[in-house]
Amino acid sequence: MSSTTLATLTGSTMPMPPVSAEQPPAPASERAYTHVKELVLTETLPGGAMVSEGDIAARLSMSRTPVREAFLRLETEGWLRLYPKRGALVVPVAAGEAQAVVDARLLLEVHAVEALRHRDDRERLQDRLRASIDQQRAALDRGDIDAYAEHDTEFHLTIVAAGGNPLLTSFYVTLRERQRRMVARSLWRDESRARDFVSQHEHLAQAVGAGAVAEFKVALRRHLDHAHLPERAAEAVDAR
Repeated sequence: MSSTTLATLTGSTMPMPPVSAEQPPAPASERAYTHVKELVLTETLPGGAMVSEGDIAARLSMSRTPVREAFLRLETEGWLRLYPKRGALVVPVAAGEAQAVVDARLLLEVHAVEALRHRDDRERLQDRLRASIDQQRAALDRGDIDAYAEHDTEFHLTIVAAGGNPLLTSFYVTLRERQRRMVARSLWRDESRARDFVSQHEHLAQAVGAGAVAEFKVALRRHLDHAHLPERAAEAVDAR
């Protein structure tokens, strides 16, 4: 078990998540949950690191009780493993998880496109995807990789949501969280790869509009395999 702690990873000046002046602050347990989960998803707290209730409570200027509630929630979701009187272990990315995410995303996105039986539905989705592609390209043109990543997420979530199954859409969101963590550990910041992804998104949108499900599936498999190469490379390094 790693002895890495939050303090050694981030120092004592880690910025706090902003609180909107227009809305009342979220409950303390919710703020602690959001804060710690963000640290995990961005790999600020990498897999194998230990974090304590006291550390988070001090950083967020709150008691340990809401932090404990947040830790229990994160353990239920599979992000942390709790050890009484020792703290919480950040659960490492499991071997093979990148491929499992690819397989699950492929099933969900293809299922959503198959569910679009009417031409009008396919064309409406195609229009939304093209609007997202325009936003992706604009973000890259101004050098904003973070904004591009948000639009990329929106692009694929739009496909799944178009299938009309809220349970599958909710499950897909959890997959995107796992992918976000894996992307963070692979340190993907390559603009040229992102532009390749935009071109692949255009192909996917064309297949949706044409109702070409088989073509969409082949193109999506190629796209996801390409997108997840860094995560699989990171898994291979960890396995050595």
